[in-house]
Amino acid sequence: MRILVLGSGAREHAIITSLLSENAGHEIIAAPGNAGIAAVVDTVALDPTRGDVVSAYALDNDIELVVIGPEAPLVAGVADALRQRGIAVFGPGKAAAALEGSKTFAKRIMDDAGVPTGRATRAGTIDEALEAIDEYGAPYVIKADGLAAGKGVLVTPDRDAAVAHADYWLAQGAVLVEEYLAGQEVSLFLLSDGHTVLPLSPAQDYKRVFDGDEGPNTGGMGAYSPLPWLPEGFVDEVIDTIAVPTIRQLASERTPFIGLLYCGLIVTSKGIRVIEFNARFGDPETQVVLPRLRTPLSGLLFAAATGELASHPRPEFSDDVAVTVVLASEGYPEDPITGRPITGLDIVHDVSIAHAATALVDGQYVATGGRVLSVVGLGADFADARRKVYTALESISLEGAHYRTDIAQRVAQ
Repeated sequence: MRILVLGSGAREHAIITSLLSENAGHEIIAAPGNAGIAAVVDTVALDPTRGDVVSAYALDNDIELVVIGPEAPLVAGVADALRQRGIAVFGPGKAAAALEGSKTFAKRIMDDAGVPTGRATRAGTIDEALEAIDEYGAPYVIKADGLAAGKGVLVTPDRDAAVAHADYWLAQGAVLVEEYLAGQEVSLFLLSDGHTVLPLSPAQDYKRVFDGDEGPNTGGMGAYSPLPWLPEGFVDEVIDTIAVPTIRQLASERTPFIGLLYCGLIVTSKGIRVIEFNARFGDPETQVVLPRLRTPLSGLLFAAATGELASHPRPEFSDDVAVTVVLASEGYPEDPITGRPITGLDIVHDVSIAHAATALVDGQYVATGGRVLSVVGLGADFADARRKVYTALESISLEGAHYRTDIAQRVAQ
């Protein structure tokens, strides 16, 4: 199959790695990709948020399936442009992608579908935000209403910090002030063709930049899968009470969700609650979920894109465990320093490397963004997988770089 993967991050690298592992002779093209992706498949320099450009390229190059990785093309309606031209695409249209693009929309869909979630108030002014902040109390949860590259959420006991965060994002749009929910967080990916949903394996990611969940929120500093501490029946409960009601609600509004429904969940003392929805594969969770996938990914993505998921059994996963740790540039997430060389990638072993923000300059890999690499280890247990990852990280050099040292530490113990 000729497959076009849109995106330039570690998530897209992980998707491409999974597709290549099938050894099915797929012809894969990435747009725009990065240096690591370019080492394994062809890349093309086109703007993935331009539906007209992507559609024209797909038609001119006989693309059979387009896989949209990041959120920006989804919110921009690229999937709609492709479907209008008769091209199979894995990714929701603009209306359904508002599930991620607008937290207010997502909360409304959850309410209408009866999906369990925390209380929330949309604020368009600082006075409205202050009223909600004082109503819900500490810890305070403030979220930018639109896309914010993983940096629009603040959870803090500090009222002044909450007010400052709200004030900052109000200058760019509305904010949501939410009830704080305590418990373990879980990421669960579900494939949808607009009617049927099939689950992938749960994962847990680490959003805070420093060990011990300290420091500001990031796009994600590491993840692991599976989650042996989850109660039996967890996935089925999420399907029955969250995923299916959400998909049916969107279908009833004539905005079918075709693609990957990312459920950001929390297991509270009162049951499972939704923290957020995303409309695409999560990063870095994709890097630990897909290496464990035994069912061919291409068949699942094409079935979702063409309305045929009902004919597929649930995807199967290996018993291996997977851990990934993100190597970040100095200054990330506030002000990452880019352009520095990366060395040691040619000497690491027993791991896979998903490039997130790299370029090749005069034969040398250099960092081009905040999150630079995801180092992924598979093992018989978490201690084994962690050992592989952290041994590899000791061999990789990027001036000023940092990474968390406690990814999957609790579950390994």
